[in-house]
Amino acid sequence: MAIILGLESSCDETAAALVTSDGEILAHALAGQEEEHRPFGGVVPEIAARAHVDAMTPLVAQAFEKAGLSVADIDAVAATAGPGLIGGVMVGLMTGKALALAADKPLIAVNHLEGHALSPRLVDPSLAFPYLLLLVSGGHCQLLLVEGVGAYRRLATTIDDAAGEAYDKTAKLLGLGYPGGPAVETAAKDGNPDAVPLPRPLLGAAEPHFSFAGLKSAVLRAKDSGEYARDDIAASFQAATIDCLVDRTKKALHSVDDVTALVVAGGVASNAAIRAALEALAASWGLPFVAPPPWLCTDNAAMIAWAGAERFAAGLVDPLDIAPRARWPLDADAAKARGAGVKA
Repeated sequence: MAIILGLESSCDETAAALVTSDGEILAHALAGQEEEHRPFGGVVPEIAARAHVDAMTPLVAQAFEKAGLSVADIDAVAATAGPGLIGGVMVGLMTGKALALAADKPLIAVNHLEGHALSPRLVDPSLAFPYLLLLVSGGHCQLLLVEGVGAYRRLATTIDDAAGEAYDKTAKLLGLGYPGGPAVETAAKDGNPDAVPLPRPLLGAAEPHFSFAGLKSAVLRAKDSGEYARDDIAASFQAATIDCLVDRTKKALHSVDDVTALVVAGGVASNAAIRAALEALAASWGLPFVAPPPWLCTDNAAMIAWAGAERFAAGLVDPLDIAPRARWPLDADAAKARGAGVKA
């Protein structure tokens, strides 16, 4: 049994975790940055990087203390090497390099998206490859065929904004505060999802890609019209988003054969209404539905440690001179989606 130290710092959460190769989370320590970014209504990269510098070393010490272990007891160090805000990524990766060098342990540079993609196997060891993954977060909205560790085939992506970004911008437009995703979900519970006629971009399109920029603009027009209650706009936005996610995922299911499950991961996957709609879709296809618990959907170090454990078992380790990356696609060979902007 291997013990892996995982480090995460790709956005606005700093985290350290110790996870075993058989899926036991020995310790997890996390520091959020909500108070630092709340006055700005979103993440400020320079503030995030400085906060990671302050928090990372104490969190590593805290994780080791919780587990009753020392750095000598681990088998490898796994650190997020991208994609993400480059200043934050550098903090976690450089800390991982220093620990690996000092303790003479292997370094595993983990793609943050692979952390999300493999996290369902941490909570459900029976989940076998290949499975269809909806990876939905603040920065990404993709459908991937997960064929194995390091083997990902992208079936669809967003051509403009990610679903999580649309949630955050909707929260800002409606004055719901930060972080935006949970705020919109809470407001939607008190609203009428049929009250506001909002578009469903790309619904029914031949390719299973996503688009949320137009939906975000429609929310702004509904808000500026003064005709609709805030909670009704939030509920209608969420209903439109769910319709798009379900329709696009259904389109992807038509294009793959013999998948073992429908899986969702990423920060937006913590949304209860989205999870319920995807679970119903999976049931209609006769597929198991697998989703990590909400705390494992948002950015965390346990998923990075687990991805490190999966890669370590496959003999995939990295040199100490590996560079951090702001962009790092899971499927580097995927063709660019038609109509996609630079972010996609």
